[in-house]
Amino acid sequence: MKLDILAFGAHPDDVELSASGILLLEKKRGKKTGIIDLTGGELGTRGTAQTRAKEAAESAKILQLEIRENLGMADGFFTNDEAHQLKVICAIRKYRPEIVLCNAPEDRHPDHGKAAKLVSDSCFLSGLIKVQTSQAGKEQEAWRPKYVLHYVQDRYLKPDFVVDVSAVFNEALKSIQSYQTQFFSEDAPEGPVTYISTPGFLDSIIYRHRMFGKMIGVEYAEGFISEKAVGLKNLDSLILENT
Repeated sequence: MKLDILAFGAHPDDVELSASGILLLEKKRGKKTGIIDLTGGELGTRGTAQTRAKEAAESAKILQLEIRENLGMADGFFTNDEAHQLKVICAIRKYRPEIVLCNAPEDRHPDHGKAAKLVSDSCFLSGLIKVQTSQAGKEQEAWRPKYVLHYVQDRYLKPDFVVDVSAVFNEALKSIQSYQTQFFSEDAPEGPVTYISTPGFLDSIIYRHRMFGKMIGVEYAEGFISEKAVGLKNLDSLILENT
């Protein structure tokens, strides 16, 4: 299956927190979307790899994804080496996305920056015909996405552009709340209090979307950093602020 947009996250819930809106928005436009989690988030204080896998599956239903996979890398200990790159390259060549979304270039959690570099390097290497990979015993063809976009996570990074997700924000929030072991909700299971399990953390996610929305005069938006200049077909793609 060929995807239009493939989002990578170091952990289950990374993509939801920062890019679930754009995935929902593009899905409603008829695009094929998917998420690949690099790890199971097994080092997280709350929940387990098993509960997070169930939560990721529930979120995938809300986001109406074509695919969601987990590459089974070691949470906290994966590296940007040949073995890990080949895993990512296989996934890119399997789904041949036009656009790849991935973690912030640097962030509070060291896995986020590592994942950003790993996926970015793999996107380039995936386009080299002399890098050989196979799937189900069949040699894969080289494929390089047209754009690699980094979503903004815990730390503020100035985005190159923001996208109005106001129309789908409530659904995006529901996909985040699928991770009941991780984030605050009235139905969340008991467990140690962590940085992300407090009510204030979820509020900060909502505020960030509002802040990005304010930049372009809409209610909610998501911000992205592009590895190259973003081109427009025409100026109708621009959102003009109400003044």
